[in-house]
Amino acid sequence: MARFTILLLFWSASLSIVFAQKDWQAMVNSWADDAYFTHASVGVALADASNGRLLAHHHGGKSLIPASNLKLLTTATALSVLGADYRFETEIAYSGYVDAQGILQGDLYIVGGGDPTLGSPDMADTPSWQQLLERFRLAIQQAGIRSVSGRVVADDLIFSSAANGSHWQWLDMGNYYGCGAFGLNVHDNLYYLRFRQQSSLGAIPPVSAIEPNIPGLQFHNEVESAARGSGDNAYIYGAPYSYQRFLRGTIPVGSGLFTIKGSIPDPPLFAAQQLQAELERVGIVCSRPPASLRHLPRAEQQRAKTNLYTHRSPSLAAIAKRTNEESVNLYAEVLLRAIGWAKQGEGSATAGLEAVYAYWQEQGVPTAGVQLYDGSGMAPRNVMPAAFFCKLLSAMYQNEAVRPSFWESLPVAGRSGSLKNSLRGTAAEGRLRAKSGSLEQVRAYSGYVSRRDGQVLAFSILLNNYEGSGGVARRKLLELMAQLAE
Repeated sequence: MARFTILLLFWSASLSIVFAQKDWQAMVNSWADDAYFTHASVGVALADASNGRLLAHHHGGKSLIPASNLKLLTTATALSVLGADYRFETEIAYSGYVDAQGILQGDLYIVGGGDPTLGSPDMADTPSWQQLLERFRLAIQQAGIRSVSGRVVADDLIFSSAANGSHWQWLDMGNYYGCGAFGLNVHDNLYYLRFRQQSSLGAIPPVSAIEPNIPGLQFHNEVESAARGSGDNAYIYGAPYSYQRFLRGTIPVGSGLFTIKGSIPDPPLFAAQQLQAELERVGIVCSRPPASLRHLPRAEQQRAKTNLYTHRSPSLAAIAKRTNEESVNLYAEVLLRAIGWAKQGEGSATAGLEAVYAYWQEQGVPTAGVQLYDGSGMAPRNVMPAAFFCKLLSAMYQNEAVRPSFWESLPVAGRSGSLKNSLRGTAAEGRLRAKSGSLEQVRAYSGYVSRRDGQVLAFSILLNNYEGSGGVARRKLLELMAQLAE
């Protein structure tokens, strides 16, 4: 036993020496001294994930724009506060009573619980929106309801009406990636807008189809045809709850259909419209037009409801994985509001942000230099130091209860998500996990690297206000990440 103890101590000491032999600070300094960064703002931090000890940094305490790296903070908090097994619930319910003739003397309700995956066209292992409509309709039929004296009402009161970030840009909000987070979300809160391409430069390609169709949505089309291969440079301008949309920018010339994605103005109301249409398709007629409970008098908001059917979302672990792997802004914003609801009884971005600050301060992770305005990183006013990311990542690594789900949520170099086609053939392939982030003149990566010697590093690289193309900036960051894995 004594011999085993001596050998163990020797091994531990040797391993520590191996870890210490790497001059991390010299590596970071050499990388940051690149002339490319002369006029840029750069923040780098590197820590031993097992204990949080800072190994190297370059302006690691400087507050910089993190872009979508902020999703790491949102998903980490949600997994810690709500738990990896947490599931959102959506209910079909009614007010009043069903009489002997099968007439519902009252209203039908879709009661939202904030589920961002409801009817998602891209979330794995979740029913499509049409499949859900059929399930909802069957539950109503099985309750003996043959007609409705009232209407279908969308109840999204669990979250506040401020669906978008308070400092989001006008350019973003009409597009799918800038959709709001509502108490009742549907179809990722997006629609597909299809243009009929034109053969001549400068011609206006007409809108060919809107899928799914959004009642009342109107477009003012100023999109022009640009050179073949120019890609999607078209933007949709429009605010939440507004049905006026302005289309500007360019799409390439051609002879087929070209698709972009927009944000549904009022997803709760759209869900109510869709369910009422599904009911009327099979002869269950409602006497009044569908509505959103938010826009009805308070007396109607307080009516008692009887549950008919409950749909549960995939696990929070699965939602966090899609949030980080595919950088889905909607999911991150929903998680922020769910945190606020769980910790402060208010499903708003403000309550969520207050809860995020409070939680990490309680965990001993100081938030000095952290300024938050949303949960997704869309707001250009968000700033965070690279050293904070390392503290956060180390804390999550040391938390055995949530580490597996958080770890699995991150894209893997050369294998998945935003890193699927990056760092292949390097020491980082398959051993580095990181969240990417990008805004105009912003590139960022934060995550973990499992080195061949067994050490796990937490790292964060934040680059702001660089000159030149985003492709060059990204390549510079990837070069450092490859070095960390060697």
